[in-house]
Amino acid sequence: MYIYNVTMNIEESIQGQWLSWMKEVHIPEMLETGKFTKAIMSQVLVEEEMGGVTYSIQYTTDSKETLQKYYTEDAERLRKKVMELFAGKFVAFRTELAIISEH
Repeated sequence: MYIYNVTMNIEESIQGQWLSWMKEVHIPEMLETGKFTKAIMSQVLVEEEMGGVTYSIQYTTDSKETLQKYYTEDAERLRKKVMELFAGKFVAFRTELAIISEH
């Protein structure tokens, strides 16, 4: 199993709007691709020097190949929507995690 993690720092002025959009639109669209089995959204509790509020969204997928299919088939389209709505109001970085064990 793999986790596709997206960490985003959002300007406080749009936090409520962004949070609603993520929960009601973006995360469901990510799951509708059929490439992820679940999504967990968490707020990062460390205060950033740059300000804003930071969130981590973790999407679970079955394999590196499925994640690669997401990149080639869906990522550009879904990222474009975020940019259209919130351009200049967030900073994001993405990481891939391999699950070693669950207890």
